[in-house]
Amino acid sequence: MRRAGRRVVLAVVVLTVAAGVGTAIVSRSAGPADTSDFRGVNWADPRDNYASDELVPSGLNVEDDYDATFQRASAIVGEFGKELDANTVRLPINPASVGTAWWASYQGAIDAATDSGFKVIVSYWEADDAKDGQVDDPAAFDAMWDTVVEAYAKNPRVYFEPMNEPFGYTLDAWVDLTSSWLDEHQEVPRQRVVISGTGYNDDVTGVGAASELSGTLLSLHFYGFWADHTTEEEWRANLLPRIGDYGFRTIVDEAGAAMTTGLNYGNHEGDVSTSYLGALTQTAREQRMGIVYWPGLRTGDAFSLTELEATGDLVVTNESGLAQLRWGWGLSEDEQLNDQPPAPPGGELRTAAGGRCLDVPGFSTTVGTEVALWDCNGGGNQSWSWTADKLLTVYGTMCLAIGGDGSSAGNPAIITDCTDAADQTWELNDDGSITNGAHPELCLGATGDGTGSGTQVAVQDCSGQPGQQWTRP
Repeated sequence: MRRAGRRVVLAVVVLTVAAGVGTAIVSRSAGPADTSDFRGVNWADPRDNYASDELVPSGLNVEDDYDATFQRASAIVGEFGKELDANTVRLPINPASVGTAWWASYQGAIDAATDSGFKVIVSYWEADDAKDGQVDDPAAFDAMWDTVVEAYAKNPRVYFEPMNEPFGYTLDAWVDLTSSWLDEHQEVPRQRVVISGTGYNDDVTGVGAASELSGTLLSLHFYGFWADHTTEEEWRANLLPRIGDYGFRTIVDEAGAAMTTGLNYGNHEGDVSTSYLGALTQTAREQRMGIVYWPGLRTGDAFSLTELEATGDLVVTNESGLAQLRWGWGLSEDEQLNDQPPAPPGGELRTAAGGRCLDVPGFSTTVGTEVALWDCNGGGNQSWSWTADKLLTVYGTMCLAIGGDGSSAGNPAIITDCTDAADQTWELNDDGSITNGAHPELCLGATGDGTGSGTQVAVQDCSGQPGQQWTRP
C-alpha cells in the first residue's frame, strides 16, 4: 500500500487505463459464485512490503529457521483467528524472499497458516527503489513464481496474485502479462489466481471484462484517503463504479483506516474514515465480496487492526473498527434484525441537561485522568461500553472509577486500569441515573449541575437532578 502522493497519481492512472481497449464481457457462470468466504487480513513487513531484500512480516525474524518461523507464525495466525475471526492472510513475496535462504524459513509462515485452515494469498511486491508499477526484473519475477508455484500449486488453500498494484501498465499490457502468467502456470487452477485491478488495484472492470482472464478471481484496493467524502452515500458512489458487474469475482484485498486514534466506527456520517469504512463494509456485505483488511498486523502502522505484545498475544486496537469489519464479513451477531450494521461496541453517554457527552479530555490514556462533559463528536474518547461484569470501559482497555479516596461524594470520576474491583462497576438505572456498584448511594453527575463543555464529572449523593441523568442514544 502507498500512503503518500497516491491520490494525485490515481487520477492519471484512471485516464491511462480508460485508454485501453477492453474485450468481451464474461458471463457470471465463468467465475466463482462469490468471494464472501475470504475473511482476511494483510500481514505486512514494517517497511510496507516494498523492499529489495527479504520481506519479513512483523513478528517474524529473518534469522529463524523453518521450525522457529512455523512456530511464531502459528501463534500469530492463531491470534488472527481467535481475536478477529479471520480465515485468510495475505503475504508479500519478492525475488529476494524466494531466491535466498529465507525462502526455506518463510515457507514456515505459509505452511503454518494453511495448516491452521487459513487461506493464503501470496502477492508480488516491487522493490523500494522501483515503485513504478511494473515488474522490476522479468527474469527474476518468472523464476520467483516458478519456485512458488512448484511449492504450492497442489495446496488448495494457497492463492496466487501475480502482482500488487500494477499502475505502470495500461489495461491491455496488464491483460497480456497476466494471461501469459496463466499460460505459463496452467497447473494452478484459475479459481486460485487473483488478478489485480488496474492502476493501484483501484478498478476491476477492465480485467473483469477480459476473456483471457475468465475464471480467475479479481482484487480491488480501496482506501479512505483517496477522497474527502464524509457520507456513506458519497463513498458508495465512489466505490461502485470500480466494481461494476464483477463483485462476485472480487476480493477487496486491501482496505483500511486509522485504528489507533480512537475513532468510533459505529458512527458512519460526518467523518471521512468512519463513513468510508461504513460504505465499504456495507457494499462488501451486499455483494458478498471478501475483505482482506490492511493491515491485520504491521508494526508502527496506525491502520493496524492489532498490535503484537511481548507475550506473543495480539491486542485489538479498535473494537468498533473490528465490529464494522466483521459486519462486512457477514459475521454480525445474530445477523442483526432488519439486516442493519451492528451497534458499535461502545456508545455515547449524554446528560439529560445540556445533552453533552461523557468525555476523556484529549483522548488521554493516562491513569487518573478526570472525565468531563464535552460536545458529542463520535470519538473513541466518548465511546463507553458496559461489560458483562458491569465495568464501564473506554478504548476497550480502561475503566471508569472513583478518584480521590474512592468512596466519597465529591470525588472526581476518572479512568484507570481495569481491575474488576467493585468500585469500577456501574449500574444504569431506569431513571437514567448511573450508580456505583460499591457505593450505590453515589451517582455519576456533572458538578454544580453544569452543562457546558469542560464541566467536571464526579460522584455525588443521588438527588435525581438533571445533571445526574444520562441517556444512551
